[in-house]
Amino acid sequence: MNDIPLSILFFSLLLLVIVSGFFSGSETGLMSLNRYRLKHLADKKHKGAQRAQRLLETPDRLIGLILLGNNMVNILASAIATIIGIRLLGDYGFIFSTIALTLVILVFAEVTPKTLAAMYPERFALPSSFILSPMLKVLYPLVWFINLFTRLIFKILGISTAARSSHDLNSEELRIVVNEASTMIPHQHQQMLLSILDLEKVTVEDIMVPRNEITGINLNDDWNNIVSQMSESLHTRLPVFQGDIDHIVGIIHIRHALHLFHKENTELEDLKQIIHDAYFVPVGTPLNTQLLNFQKARRRIGLVVNEYGDIQGLVTLEDILEEIVGEFTTDPSAMSKDVHLEEDGSYLVDGSATVRELNRVLGWELPTEGPKTLNGLILEYLETIPDPGTSLLIADYPLEIVQTSQSSVKTVRIHPDWKQSAKEKNAED
Repeated sequence: MNDIPLSILFFSLLLLVIVSGFFSGSETGLMSLNRYRLKHLADKKHKGAQRAQRLLETPDRLIGLILLGNNMVNILASAIATIIGIRLLGDYGFIFSTIALTLVILVFAEVTPKTLAAMYPERFALPSSFILSPMLKVLYPLVWFINLFTRLIFKILGISTAARSSHDLNSEELRIVVNEASTMIPHQHQQMLLSILDLEKVTVEDIMVPRNEITGINLNDDWNNIVSQMSESLHTRLPVFQGDIDHIVGIIHIRHALHLFHKENTELEDLKQIIHDAYFVPVGTPLNTQLLNFQKARRRIGLVVNEYGDIQGLVTLEDILEEIVGEFTTDPSAMSKDVHLEEDGSYLVDGSATVRELNRVLGWELPTEGPKTLNGLILEYLETIPDPGTSLLIADYPLEIVQTSQSSVKTVRIHPDWKQSAKEKNAED
C-alpha cells in the first residue's frame, strides 16, 4: 500500500463514495416507487420498470444485495481513508481520516442521494435496476447465504418470516390516498371515489323512500284508475299491493304492461299474470352490500323491511348510484318538491326531506347520526310537536317551524347563510 501513489488512493476513495451513494440512492428510490405507476410502466414494456418490478418481487434479496454492496464499499473506503491519513499525518492520522470520511459519507453517500431519490424515485430506481439485476445474479449465492443466516436468527428469536406486513389498505387509508392525490385526480372523479368508500357507512334506511311516499298500484282500485295510473307513471317499476302496502303482491314493470292497453277486454287477471315477486331488503343493509345484492339477484328495486317484516320503505338501484355520481338530473328545480329557495337566501324545506339528501345536494352539515328526516331531527331535539313560529338551533343552523300537523313538522325555514357568517366571524376572532 505504501507504494501506491496518493493520487490513486484519493481517486479510489472518491470512486467508492460515489458507488456508496449509488447503493443508498438505489435503495431509497426502489422503496419509494409508486407501485401502481411502476406496474403501469411495466405493462407498457418499459425495460427499467420491468427490471425494477422483478427486483421488488423479492425485497429481502434486494435489500440483502444493496446492503452487501454498500457495506463492502464503505469498509473498503474506510481502509483507504485510514491509509491516506496515516501517510499524511502519521500514526494519529486515522483519527482525522475517520472523522472526515464519516462526514463525507453522511453528506455525499447517504443524506444527499437518499433525499434526491425520495424526491425523484423513478430517476434513481429505473436506471439502477440495470446494474442491480445482473449484480443479483452474480452475487446470488452470497445474498442467499446472508438471507438464510438472517432467517435463522429470526427463528431463534421466535420471529416468523412468513408474517409480512400487509399492504392492504382499509377504507380510511384509501380515503387519505384519494385526498392526497387531489392534484392528480379531477375533482368530480375524486368525489365519486370518496362516495364509493362511503357506501359501507350508509345503509338503505338512509336513502330509502319512506313507506308513506311509496307510489304503487292498489289492486282494489277501479280498473280504469289502474290503467290511468300506469300510463301516467314517472317510474318504470311499481309495487303492487292489495288494499295497502303491507299486503304486497309484487312488482310490475310498466313496459311489460303496455301491450295490455291495446288489447280489448283486458281484465285485472291479465295484469296479475305479469307481476313479478317482490324483492325484500333488510333495513340495516349497507349500500355497498346492497349494490352487490342487486347485481346478484338481477333486481333494480327492493322493499325495505324491519326485523318484524314490516315494510319501511323502498330502495332502487338508481338511489344507490346517485350516492356515487350525484343526482342524474342537472335541472335546478329537481329539488323543488322538498326545497324552495327564498329571496332572502333562506330555504323552505319539507319536513319529510332526508337529512342526507339535504347535506349532499345543498352542501349543508346537518347531523346524520340518528333520525333520517328533517322532521325526525327536529322532533328528537325538541321531544315534542312544536308550534308554528318555534325557532331552534341545530348544528349551528337556525331553523324556524313554519307549518305543522298533529303528528309531524310539515315545513321548516332554514338560514344556512347565518352559519357561514358565524364561521367567518370565528375565523377573524
